[in-house]
Amino acid sequence: MSRRKTRKQIFENIEVIDAGAKGKSIAKAPDGKVIFLNNTVPGDVVDVQTFKKRKAYYEGKATIFHKLSDKRTKPACEHFGTCGGCKWQDMAYEHQLFYKQKEVTNNLTRIGHIELPEVTPILGASNPYFYRNKMEFSFSDSRWLTVEEVQSDADLGDRNALGFHIPGMWDKILDIKKCHLQADPSNAIRNAVKTFAVENNLEFFNTRNQTGLLRTMMIRTSSTGDIMVMIQFFKEDKLKRELLLDFLAKTFPEISSLQYVINEKANDTIYDQEVICYKGQDHIFEEMEGLRFKINAKSFYQTNSDQAYELYKITRDFAGLTGNELVYDLYTGTGTIAQFVAKKALKVVGVEAVPDAIKAAKENAQLNKINNVEFFVGDMKQVFNTEFIDAHGQPDVVITDPPRDGMHKDVVEQILNIAPKKIVYVSCNSATQARDLALMNSMYKVTKTQAVDMFPQTYHVENVVLLEKR
Repeated sequence: MSRRKTRKQIFENIEVIDAGAKGKSIAKAPDGKVIFLNNTVPGDVVDVQTFKKRKAYYEGKATIFHKLSDKRTKPACEHFGTCGGCKWQDMAYEHQLFYKQKEVTNNLTRIGHIELPEVTPILGASNPYFYRNKMEFSFSDSRWLTVEEVQSDADLGDRNALGFHIPGMWDKILDIKKCHLQADPSNAIRNAVKTFAVENNLEFFNTRNQTGLLRTMMIRTSSTGDIMVMIQFFKEDKLKRELLLDFLAKTFPEISSLQYVINEKANDTIYDQEVICYKGQDHIFEEMEGLRFKINAKSFYQTNSDQAYELYKITRDFAGLTGNELVYDLYTGTGTIAQFVAKKALKVVGVEAVPDAIKAAKENAQLNKINNVEFFVGDMKQVFNTEFIDAHGQPDVVITDPPRDGMHKDVVEQILNIAPKKIVYVSCNSATQARDLALMNSMYKVTKTQAVDMFPQTYHVENVVLLEKR
C-alpha cells in the first residue's frame, strides 16, 4: 500500500501573531488553520513553507522575511539557531516575560477554567544571561557540521566536539565556543579541556559505536564561589584519566570539587554509578538566607540560584505562616523549601520518592541545625495515605512542587480528603498545574498567582498559586 506524501505548501506574507507552547510562534494560514513556526518572533511578516499538515494545524518554517518584528533583538550567542538551548534569544527580554505570563494565565483559565484573582506580574530575572549553576557538556568524535561546512570544499579541521546535543538527535553534538548561560570560569574550563584532550590524543566518545574515552563533563558553580567539575569516562585508563584530571587541578586551582565516573553503560546517566572524588571535597555548598545546602554530583538543586531564592520567598509568603502551623512539603526533593519555611512553622514534614534526595535533605537539616523538619521517602501516591496523616498530624498548609507531569490524581484526592486550610502549588508546567487545580476547584479557590522566570532566553516558566478553602 503506498503512503501518501505530505504535500508541502507555501503561504506568502503571513503575519506571526503570537507565541505558543514549547517556544513555537503562531500564525494563521489563509484557510484559517493555525501554523506553528520555529524560527519567527511575533510581529514578523514572512513566507512560510509547511512540512507537516494535521487536521487542525500546520507546522512550518519561515523562508522569506518581509518585515522583522520590533520585538526582536540580536541574539548574544554565536550558536543561536543551531543549539536548541535558548530558543527565545532573538526576542527582547521584556517580550519574553509578556508571553510567559500570557501562557500561564491562558493555561489556568482555558485548561483549568479557574477564576483568577488579579494576577501578580511575572517576576523577571535580574540576570537574563549567565544564570545557570549547572551545565552538562557531551564529548563527540564527529561534531555536528553546519550547512555551510557540509557544502564547502574546505578542510573541516578538528572533528571533535565538546558541547550540546542537537535538538532531537541523540548522537549529534554541537561544538560550543562560548555559552551565555553559565558564568566564568565555565567557558574557560570547557575550552581548556577540549584543547588539552585534542593535543594529548584523548579519544572523544562515539555514541553509535560506543567507543572512545571521554563521555561528558558537568560543571557546577554556586553563590558561595564553589566550583565542581565531574568528568565521565567510558572506560578506565589510569594514565590518560590522571593526565586530564591533573591538568584541570593545576590549571584551575579554584575548582573545589574535582570528581570522575567510569561509566561503561550504553547511556550516560550517573544515578546508578559510583562518583569518585579525585581532588578537594566531594560536594559544594549553596547558601540562602544563612542556610547552607550541601550539593553532590547527583543532587538536584534549582539551576538558577538567584531566582530560586525569589521563588522560595514567594512560596513562604503565600503560605502566610505564623509559627503555629504544621506544614507538609510534598515532592520535597532535597528539602530546600521545607528548610526555607521551617523557621516560620511549628513543624514541616517533607515527602519525596528519591532516597538519595531524602538522605541529602536530612543531612542538610542537620547541618543547618533545623530540628522541626522530618523527611520521609517513598512513592507519593502510596506514602501519602491516611495512616501517614494519622501518624504525623493533620497539616494546616500543604506545599506541593511536583515534577512536570503534575500530581497523581490519588495525591490530589488525598489532599482534598485532609482539606488543609491552604495549599501552595509550585509548578514548572502550568498546563498540568491547571489540570490539577481544576480537580480542586469545587473546594478551593485561587487567591494568588505569581509566575517566576527561572530560565530567561527559553520558553520555560514557573508558577506559584495559593489555594484557600471556599
